[in-house]
Amino acid sequence: MRRDPIEQPLLGAHLSIAGGLHNAVADAVELRCTALQVFSKSSNQWKAKPLLEDDVRSFRAALAASPVRVCVVHDSYLINLASPREELRRKSIDAFHEEMERAERLALPSLIMHPGAHMGAGEDAGLRRVAAAFDEVHERTRGLRMRILIETTAGQGTTLGRRFEQIRRILDIVREPERLGVCLDTCHVFAAEYDIRTSQGWKDTLDEFERWVGMDRLEAIHLNDSARPLGSRVDRHAHIGKGRIGLEPFRAIMNDPRLAAVPKIIETPKEGGHEKDRQNLSTLRKLAGSDPSPSGRGMG
Repeated sequence: MRRDPIEQPLLGAHLSIAGGLHNAVADAVELRCTALQVFSKSSNQWKAKPLLEDDVRSFRAALAASPVRVCVVHDSYLINLASPREELRRKSIDAFHEEMERAERLALPSLIMHPGAHMGAGEDAGLRRVAAAFDEVHERTRGLRMRILIETTAGQGTTLGRRFEQIRRILDIVREPERLGVCLDTCHVFAAEYDIRTSQGWKDTLDEFERWVGMDRLEAIHLNDSARPLGSRVDRHAHIGKGRIGLEPFRAIMNDPRLAAVPKIIETPKEGGHEKDRQNLSTLRKLAGSDPSPSGRGMG
């Protein structure tokens, strides 16, 4: 499906839920986002404050009244479905199940997650544990409409998901692969040694993704430059065009008609507050030939 280049892209940011989920929507409106990513709870705590009916209602109403067309949720960073330590794995599965239920209650279509780390048990054992965890939570959540999106990772330590082949392995052994999609993170794939610094490099990487995973599974993209070099396997995000990747691949991403319907979310550093978000989003809109700001104030 082709997109008019002056149409506003499906673009947004990961925004804070401090003070309530509805506040993230208000910030998204102020930043002129058409896509949004949030946590549904603290990302660094196991315990989750229950979602009260008033909170759910106010969030859904704010979202419906906003220009945001797609909102996704990211799970807690503590969750490790690949852990060989049974206590941590059981705790992770239960927490992940709760994250799925919260996403469904908020009427959000996708839960983005990191596959986890095998912690020395070996890649194949880790991937099998992830698939088995998906089988368990899928069995627990019959009837849920939300989908799990496996995020590509930088591959730090024993973290799984840095190669498209690893994601393919999960899809091959999980019982219900149709309930899974993928979120591709530009910083992570670069750190994992996919050289996307040029338009051709991005095209080659997307071709490799198509070969192993399939474009039909690409349901979100995290747009981040990288503070570390190609193949570093270190996850350090940088502002768009200010890191080791540069602007060229982001121009290609923003103008690729195959990606027009895929929500694109920045997770760039938050120093400077929303002004940095505003600048990064403006850079991406300009690369796409679309900046909805009537004056350009504070942009660029």
